[in-house]
Amino acid sequence: MDSSLRSLITDPVQYSEAFFMYLNRSTEHECMQRFIDTKLSDIISRIGSGKSPINVLSLGSGTGEMDMHILSKLRNMYPGALINNESVEPSEEHILLYKDNVSKTQNIDNVTFSWHKKDTSEYETEIKQRKEIKQFDFIHMIQMIYYVKDVPATIKFFRSCLAPNGKLLIVVLSEKSGWIRFYDACSSHLSKSELPINICSGDITQILDSQGIQYESYNIQSYLDVTECFIEGNRNGQLLLDMLTETCNFNGTATDNQKMFVMEQLRSPDYSFEENGKILLSTDLTALIINAENHIY
Repeated sequence: MDSSLRSLITDPVQYSEAFFMYLNRSTEHECMQRFIDTKLSDIISRIGSGKSPINVLSLGSGTGEMDMHILSKLRNMYPGALINNESVEPSEEHILLYKDNVSKTQNIDNVTFSWHKKDTSEYETEIKQRKEIKQFDFIHMIQMIYYVKDVPATIKFFRSCLAPNGKLLIVVLSEKSGWIRFYDACSSHLSKSELPINICSGDITQILDSQGIQYESYNIQSYLDVTECFIEGNRNGQLLLDMLTETCNFNGTATDNQKMFVMEQLRSPDYSFEENGKILLSTDLTALIINAENHIY
């Protein structure tokens, strides 16, 4: 493990640029929307039965695309019901883009939005200080569990915030995804992080099993086009490598031996495959659905 390499999350500007490049080259949002359309609607079909308002909490909401898609489904299921949507997101840039997204969306008069510029741990502390915990009918953590220090405690706490019949959705990289196995193979060559950057679905299910929590599991196939990573001097590829290695300016700070090892691993058929002249990294996700502690049906 090389201490000279700096974790990407220590530079919010660089992280944001790498994150947007990842989304641009990934099928993640497309595949998540398909999951919401085909699976999630049934899963949350009873959380708001006879209720108004319906309270939703989005942890690590990013720029809000997935939030808006979920809210659209809730509005269709519960026409006329008021929906309160709380968003927790530490990036000011992402919050501004989220608000812009909301301003351009029509027919959402029955949805109220509030944004908290905090990370999940800060928001949890704020809730505890209130001493009067608000209950939510639906809480989702989509691709954000990597950025909390105490994952078991975070899951336990936010599950306790669910209303009766409420649901908690956790979306995380699958233990079978090429990305998580690539990162594990390269971890001794990368920067050290206090956060569980390489946590995957297998780790989460072990936590849930240890806490005696039942869950439903769904696989979401996804991939990332990493072709540009192999083009010398390509800025897009460099940003993707920053995201994949969780390293700030990986190409500019890693040694030649480190870069050679990482690129060999990225090209390995154990993690990537070639199709139509493109090199595609498997980035499969797992969606885990958890009921409230006081689930009543």
